[in-house]
Amino acid sequence: MKSSAAWVRLILFLGAAARTATPAVAETADEIIAKARAYLGGDAALSAVHSVHFRGVLETQKVTPTGLVPQKFNVEICFQKPCQQLIVASGPETVETTGLDDYIAWRREQSLVDPTRWQQSVQRPDQIRWLRATAWENLNFFKGIEQQGGKAEVLGRATVDGRPAVKVAFSHSADVVFYNYFDLATGRRLLTETRDRTIRDEGEILVNGLRFPQRETQVMKALDAKGRPIEQTLIITFDKITINETFPESYFELPSFAASEARSGSGGRAAGGVDRDKVSEAAGSLSRETHRVLW
Repeated sequence: MKSSAAWVRLILFLGAAARTATPAVAETADEIIAKARAYLGGDAALSAVHSVHFRGVLETQKVTPTGLVPQKFNVEICFQKPCQQLIVASGPETVETTGLDDYIAWRREQSLVDPTRWQQSVQRPDQIRWLRATAWENLNFFKGIEQQGGKAEVLGRATVDGRPAVKVAFSHSADVVFYNYFDLATGRRLLTETRDRTIRDEGEILVNGLRFPQRETQVMKALDAKGRPIEQTLIITFDKITINETFPESYFELPSFAASEARSGSGGRAAGGVDRDKVSEAAGSLSRETHRVLW
């Protein structure tokens, strides 16, 4: 009996010691988000951010019949509340621009070799949902997704690169979900998974006391020229990040075809075969229908 009692006391002691030695872990979505925001720089400072402007170099690969060919672009990425985004990728021969102005999104490709050659189109509803979600993610730092009709849900524990983590799903819509893995000890985001890619941050740039990544690596699922599944890697290395600039509304608006033609000197049809009247009509239709179609 004495031996049994001793074992019971030992087990209870070890259990108490384990509980004492293990730090308290945030378990609810709100607690995890609060910890992640504290790691990035604090709730008040993050809530005061109304725009983020990234500059850097983008490295990726282009799918060709002979395989993946490395590509390199200078890149600028701007986000502005409530929901605006502009990505400008400048290569040796072309400038590719993607814009989001609330529920209108567009893409433009301009030749640097021949200024008369350009293509411009409005984005599909699924692309708009994705751009709106990425704008929210970069401007709100995990907090307040419920106000956008989404939800944050804790999915459980995980291990990322040998570190204990907790997995939280940030659901913007049925088909746009970001699965973020947060370090249990620090709150730092270790990994993000989406429907077609994984995203990892490396390094650190401090901007007014806020932590931003120095480099972002995305590994994406894709198909090669023969339709076989492959992985593409996209790496963005940032050399400058600024916050709280104020960009004019026109910065994100769908460019008018009159302005595009004035810049390029082309006629009513773009070199890529884009008819200005049809695209303008599509843009107007998209503007009217997005609230019904998207959400």
